[in-house]
Amino acid sequence: MFYGAAGSGLELLVIAVVALVVIGPKELPGTLRTIAFWVRKARSMAREFQSGFEELTREAELEGSPLIRSKYPLLFDTASVIAHPQVRNMATVAGNLAHGDPANDHPATMLALGAQVVATSAAGERMIPIEEFFLSLLTTALKPGEILTEIRIPIPPQGSGGAYFKLERKVGDFATAAVAVQLTVDDKGACQKVGIGLPNVGMTPVKAAKAEAFHSGKKLDDAAIRQAAQLAADEADPTSDLRGPAEYKKGLVKELTQRALTRALERARK
Repeated sequence: MFYGAAGSGLELLVIAVVALVVIGPKELPGTLRTIAFWVRKARSMAREFQSGFEELTREAELEGSPLIRSKYPLLFDTASVIAHPQVRNMATVAGNLAHGDPANDHPATMLALGAQVVATSAAGERMIPIEEFFLSLLTTALKPGEILTEIRIPIPPQGSGGAYFKLERKVGDFATAAVAVQLTVDDKGACQKVGIGLPNVGMTPVKAAKAEAFHSGKKLDDAAIRQAAQLAADEADPTSDLRGPAEYKKGLVKELTQRALTRALERARK
């Protein structure tokens, strides 16, 4: 369940995970479920929370939330193309991350958004930047005894937009290639910040750092977008498989990066 914090001090989106132990003949113990809630900007060192526990937040709730659609179009885009409705009605964002699969969609999206995750154990909590969370194939920075309890995403400033483009063989499949973009431009059209994440083109989700750095301070005209798209394709390291040869996937990354940057820019200017 999503809630907007009262007042103008909305600071970041937090997606929390509650570990529920379910004992029964048909249930597996240790089921992880997701609860989303908004954090208000604190007037003191402590944060004040507005939280909703009536419903457990799943992908379908992101997809159907007007709040997510308006504040986080990149999240909305991503949730809308994960698997198919049956899966989205059950799957959680946190599970998508904690699985550590580079073919999943949310890892690239969180890289573009600059998210942080909170790992919790009996010993306490620790914050992990999303760039440090994915260590290798199906391996994350979670230690034995830890679970992912929060995903923290900064509220984008004015002049921000995001987009996710994905090509798949059929509905419900992993991406042949996909691109997540989140950017912020100033009133003159110069790029102040950009994040670009690429799923399924490496052993971990790829943060296209060279393409991001190229945009810093530049106006996003057609030439700049084309050049950044080429840099993103160069940073991709896909393997050939049933979804296509590696060079084909690199070409897709280039094209989808152009489309995602263009869509994100359009949204930022609204």
